[in-house]
Amino acid sequence: MAAVARPRWGQDGQCEWDGKLGIFPFTDAVAAKRTSKNRVKGTIETKPIKSVNQIATRAMLINYLIPAIKEKWPPHEGERVIYIIQDNAKAHILQNDQEWQQHYKQDGFTLILTQQPANSPDCNILDLGFFRSIQSLMHKNMPKTVEDLSGAVTEAYNELHAKTLSNVWMSLQYVGNEILKHKGDNDYQLPHNKKKILEDEGNLPEQVKAPRWAVNECKQLVDEWRANQ
Repeated sequence: MAAVARPRWGQDGQCEWDGKLGIFPFTDAVAAKRTSKNRVKGTIETKPIKSVNQIATRAMLINYLIPAIKEKWPPHEGERVIYIIQDNAKAHILQNDQEWQQHYKQDGFTLILTQQPANSPDCNILDLGFFRSIQSLMHKNMPKTVEDLSGAVTEAYNELHAKTLSNVWMSLQYVGNEILKHKGDNDYQLPHNKKKILEDEGNLPEQVKAPRWAVNECKQLVDEWRANQ
């Protein structure tokens, strides 16, 4: 499970927070039951868990993600209402999960689980570009065991520059505009907006404005839909 937020940059262009909350493997430390040519009996090995289900996901959210958010969230941020956006995998729990309801408010934080739109992988910040960047770094190590793989992924996660993550968040805003232009459809081409060129020129915006005409057309479409219900 990987969790990221948008990096924060100071007025001087320095990174104040890299946006990385953590990456947590679904693995267990298990003692080897018998001796082999690779290890003796009792050696602790890293093994993937048998099933990533709602029980495993819930435990990961409560035991790892919540503490990471509380520890790493920038202290100068305002109201600490944080939306945790998930895809629609069956292993994910919803906000109304009974056990989650006992934990989602802690120490001034309110953590709300929400799902990305169906059939919209570009709305997932990890799938949009972050995982691809990690994968290219991870493959340089050519891991051969689960333990090596877990370590290589974590190392690649930590190595990835905050600017790369920041650019992916910028891409997400452009994707949102394409969805508006196509009235909620996913039949669009991923936009390429020359972020590197704009950055070099000092013209890279912090926020992307949505076209007013697209917003108005979508609002009209929603109003018509509601009127027909």
